[in-house]
Amino acid sequence: MASNENLPPNVIKQLAKELKSLDESPPDGIKVVVNDEDFSQICADIEGPVGTPYENGLFRMKLALSHDFPHSPPKGYFMTKIFHPNVASNGEICVNTLKKDWNPSLGLRHVLSVVRCLLIEPFPESALNEQAGKMLLENYDEYARHARLYTGIHAKPKPKFKTGAISESTTALNVGQTNNETPGAATAIPSSMTDIKRVTTTSAQDQLHAATVVVAATAGSASVVTTTQKREAGLAKVQADKKKVDARKKSLKRL
Repeated sequence: MASNENLPPNVIKQLAKELKSLDESPPDGIKVVVNDEDFSQICADIEGPVGTPYENGLFRMKLALSHDFPHSPPKGYFMTKIFHPNVASNGEICVNTLKKDWNPSLGLRHVLSVVRCLLIEPFPESALNEQAGKMLLENYDEYARHARLYTGIHAKPKPKFKTGAISESTTALNVGQTNNETPGAATAIPSSMTDIKRVTTTSAQDQLHAATVVVAATAGSASVVTTTQKREAGLAKVQADKKKVDARKKSLKRL
């Protein structure tokens, strides 16, 4: 696997400077993906130019730097599948800047810009994709239809979340939770708690009243039982005493 060790220190230093510049001030429609551990593979995302069959597409490409870069040109590849006369089936890019017109003084910014311009103005005369080249020369509408089809299938950008809206929604939720100002729920919660407290208090009062009634009823029942028993005992004693008196009277008559 290629790494920074395959490149001379002075080249690494120059590449680091260029990559920093590209990251801070990217060319129009190009965003470089920096890998600090491997400068021999320079990747970039290229937006399809407006007014071309590649519009609304996002294409990942890479530049492969050899150990003798910049004396020899890098090799360019589209990693995203694309229907283009100057792009082979394996993604290899054919452009004069990376071949006979290469100059060691050319920087990465220039090379990436040339590749994006290739999406605007293809060169069917030096086609790597013969079908696309022939179609471009003979029937542009058919070529554009194929290119748009490939773009829609293979180069569709990933959806971007609206972080601002999410942040605002989260903030709103937090405010509502902190201040109890959530619409509808804010007024409902206190009233519900009041209702619960009232019901709980009423229930407790009812239970206490019921317990008091039970105790009172129990005490009353015990009192009634005790009074009845006393009455019965007194009546029995009276009857017993009457019998004794009657017995004495009979004894006196005999005498």
